Amino acid sequence: MATKEEIFAKVQEALVDALGVEEDEVTPEATLQGDLDAESIDFLDIVFRLEKAFDIKIERGELFPEDILTNADYVSDGKVNDVGITKLKERMPFADLSAFEQDPQVQKLGKQLTVRDMVGFVEYKLAQA
Repeated sequence: MATKEEIFAKVQEALVDALGVEEDEVTPEATLQGDLDAESIDFLDIVFRLEKAFDIKIERGELFPEDILTNADYVSDGKVNDVGITKLKERMPFADLSAFEQDPQVQKLGKQLTVRDMVGFVEYKLAQA
């Protein structure tokens, strides 16, 4: 099993290559959309690079569960309800959703996903393998 440092280094490399950012910008606290300017199309490239770097398969919606964020059972008036928050926590055990819970606007979730969350996701996937 790879160490947290090894996983971070590979995630960092994938993000540098996918987003065209400098290595020193990809810190654990950096947000993918807010700090690194990732757009939704970039997530396809990021997923591809992570799959290749770690020899894992990432299913559509696994990293970013759009199906929850577009479901009227979990979202109303652009905000995720308590049931939706619970579903997100089940699907995203690797992510710290505490800040999102305070203001659960759908469009804010992507802006709060950090490099640390990505490392946690890869650790989660590797542990499942």
